[in-house]
Amino acid sequence: MTAGPEQAQWTVQALLDLFDAEPTGENTFTAQTGPAGEDERQVVEGTQVLAQSIVAAAKRFPDKSVRSVYAVFARAVMVAAGPVELEVDVVSEGRSTATAIVTARQNGKRCITTTVLADVPTADVIRHHLPKPDVAPPSAAHLSPMPMTGRELRLVDVVDVNSPDEVGPPELHAWLHYDPIPARDDLAKALIAYFTGHLGISTTMRAHEGIGTSQAHLTVSTAPMTASVSFHEPVRWDGWLLYTHESTQVGAGMSYVRGAVHTEKGELIASFSQDALIRPLRTTDTAIKEQSRL
Repeated sequence: MTAGPEQAQWTVQALLDLFDAEPTGENTFTAQTGPAGEDERQVVEGTQVLAQSIVAAAKRFPDKSVRSVYAVFARAVMVAAGPVELEVDVVSEGRSTATAIVTARQNGKRCITTTVLADVPTADVIRHHLPKPDVAPPSAAHLSPMPMTGRELRLVDVVDVNSPDEVGPPELHAWLHYDPIPARDDLAKALIAYFTGHLGISTTMRAHEGIGTSQAHLTVSTAPMTASVSFHEPVRWDGWLLYTHESTQVGAGMSYVRGAVHTEKGELIASFSQDALIRPLRTTDTAIKEQSRL
């Protein structure tokens, strides 16, 4: 979720506070939605609830590390519809690994499910990782207007990521800087996961002239539908993060994007993917205001 100048309450610290789901029982948690987004957008970012689910699972399995999450955004979570209730359904819990399905409900309706794998990290048997792409550094990238106090976003070789006229290959390299950087492992992973849903649809549209995310919810129906994130130990960084996005397919109303998160020093700390809806806007049943459209 982004914030305009009039929404000074959107800060990185406020976002981390939103992620920090509060326990209400052994397997239940509650989390807040926060204020409306840019242009009074009423739909809560799905990855915000994913981040809250990561924190809830980490608190449920305090002796383990969240390693992989897969979320399906089945129903929109709305800003003004009350808090999000998180229920952790433990599938298995052993000495080395644990699996759970975290269900997010709002007003009694199931909205998002997240399958979580947690484990106890061990010493390496073998090790390798995908190298950081050889792209321009943050100082040579374009500042992108996605304001939030404590967050800076810079895009490599892209001036306006939302423009239908700026065409290029279906890939996007985004440098991201946060202040503060959370020291807690669960909040660090939540923050990594949060941004994985922000630029996937823009990456897909970039390859097609005349279509861009500035048209989303107005003339084109778009929405992230799934997100998966794998965390590679340890999830620690300072300075900038590089999010690499690659759209490998779009068609039949859906797009697929895969990506990686590297530190400025070149360490791979996470990999992710996204399925997203990109479809013509309905010509019927259009009474829902654009701020509340999925």
